[in-house]
Amino acid sequence: MAVDDALSSPLGPPACEKDAKALQFIEEITRNTDSVQEDVLAKILTQNAEVEYLKRFNLDGVTDRETFKSKIPMIRYEDLQPEIQRIANGDRSSILSTHPISEFLTSSGTSAGERKLMPTIKQELDRRQLLYSLLMPVMNLYVPGLDKGKGLYFLFVKSETRTPGGLLARPVLTSYYKSDHFKTRPYDPYNVYTSPNEAILCADSFQSMYTQMLCGLLEREQVLRVGAVFASGLLRAIRFLQLHWRELAGDIESGMLNKEITDPSVKDCMVKILKPNPKLAEFVRMECGKENWEGIITRIWPNTKYLDVIVTGAMAQYIPTLDYYSGGLPLACTMYASSECYFGLNLNPMCKPSEVCYTIMPNMAYFEFLPHDPAGFTHDSTPKLVDLADVELGKEYELVITTYAGLYRYQVGDILRVTGFHNSAPQFHFVRRKNVLLSIDSDKTDEAELQKAVENASQLLREFNTSVVEYTSYADTKTIPGHYVIYWELLVKDPANSPSDEVLNQCCLAMEECLNSVYRQGRVADCSIGPLEIRVVKNGTFEELMDYAISRGASINQYKVPRCVNFTPIMELLDSRVVSKHFSPALPYWTPERRR
Repeated sequence: MAVDDALSSPLGPPACEKDAKALQFIEEITRNTDSVQEDVLAKILTQNAEVEYLKRFNLDGVTDRETFKSKIPMIRYEDLQPEIQRIANGDRSSILSTHPISEFLTSSGTSAGERKLMPTIKQELDRRQLLYSLLMPVMNLYVPGLDKGKGLYFLFVKSETRTPGGLLARPVLTSYYKSDHFKTRPYDPYNVYTSPNEAILCADSFQSMYTQMLCGLLEREQVLRVGAVFASGLLRAIRFLQLHWRELAGDIESGMLNKEITDPSVKDCMVKILKPNPKLAEFVRMECGKENWEGIITRIWPNTKYLDVIVTGAMAQYIPTLDYYSGGLPLACTMYASSECYFGLNLNPMCKPSEVCYTIMPNMAYFEFLPHDPAGFTHDSTPKLVDLADVELGKEYELVITTYAGLYRYQVGDILRVTGFHNSAPQFHFVRRKNVLLSIDSDKTDEAELQKAVENASQLLREFNTSVVEYTSYADTKTIPGHYVIYWELLVKDPANSPSDEVLNQCCLAMEECLNSVYRQGRVADCSIGPLEIRVVKNGTFEELMDYAISRGASINQYKVPRCVNFTPIMELLDSRVVSKHFSPALPYWTPERRR
């Protein structure tokens, strides 16, 4: 379709008129970053002028930045927990927002072992939808012809619960998939999925994955892009195909759906889609039956142009495995979002994963940045926060947000580095989550949680007069799903009464029982994390580790055992000293209900 030159964009020639308007919007909003931000803060403060939280700090309806910054403190989740608990318990007064809190979005971060509850309002869905509407117009600049086929995306809803006051609490993507914005979205030839809504909305993860994979196989020639939210999710889909290709091929050959698929809406939907296709069934058996699965994605879906998955932050550990299964297809990271707020998008989505940077859209919330020293030094007890338009190239910051839904100067916990600018809007590379030690999927385990889990498990060693001398860990992503590996050096005081393999297996489970609810949900409900493993190493191993670190320049006076390792020589040293391996023998306890 020819597009009027007046609607053309500096980002590139748009694919259609609708795209042209979206790209023009990005240009306008990024050209006026600071004035947009000033306007956003004024709107938030005007809308919420009468809320209890702001009145507590005597803001008195003032909406200018200087007064806001001088009166409203920077906060973490724990500071807001009493207010959130009141809302969760049913208090409907204007505590954080004038608009009623419509539901809570459960964050993958945790507080006291439970998912954090992020307040949201109905109007936020429109803002999220706006950001989604910008993704394909940008992608179409780099990959032509995406309107000629479909996307095979593995999308899932997760369990939800209600707070004592009756509000829903669920992950942000579950909220979006269950909304009319998603379910009754208008047809867009550039954004058609192979997965029917019924399969995506099926709460049973096996049935959902099975039918989404089946639909992807049935339409293999039409698939132009393959994706999931996180890299780990796409690899889980490949592992699912490895385990279930025989049943899937049987369904394709007979035109009859697997009896394990019992969800009525999924069955009704699949009756219209599934027809006998012996030729396709034979193809699936031939490809999946081969021992070598290298390049399996392009072997089965030959027209795939790229993989659409998040591979920044902790997900970068999955890049080599994705390259193996895809034959090195480009990896597109399209957007940056969280439960607290949707932030921005990648204006160069086909860049290398190491070069991914996100342009924060200044209309989404009011953004401030806390200067962060990578070396860990803090020079100022009350550091000054920097506005979005004032961040400096090459510097690192912690993201701080003020949202329409009632978060004010809230520390998100993401560390970002400024890599450039699009017009006056800065572009950021996601460096890491603050204080996160281990992560496989959406779980985030910090050092304090790991320490507590080790202490909990080591209680089982007491009757054997044995203790954990030292420990470290890493996230093993070579297995699918990935799993935590904990290296233990033990002091066994009575070799005649040393702990058995069964006891050490139970130590693995005791550690898992002590980890946060996001980890345990990944183990139990989502099957996105494998059983925790303890590797017992020879005595003296951690001394060798210290000697190695000192030989590389570490100070003997300041050396501390790293609680997480990912440097190959260190891991090789540890693995060469392993004397036994132990795995969690059962699933830890988990329920969707929050602990009271």
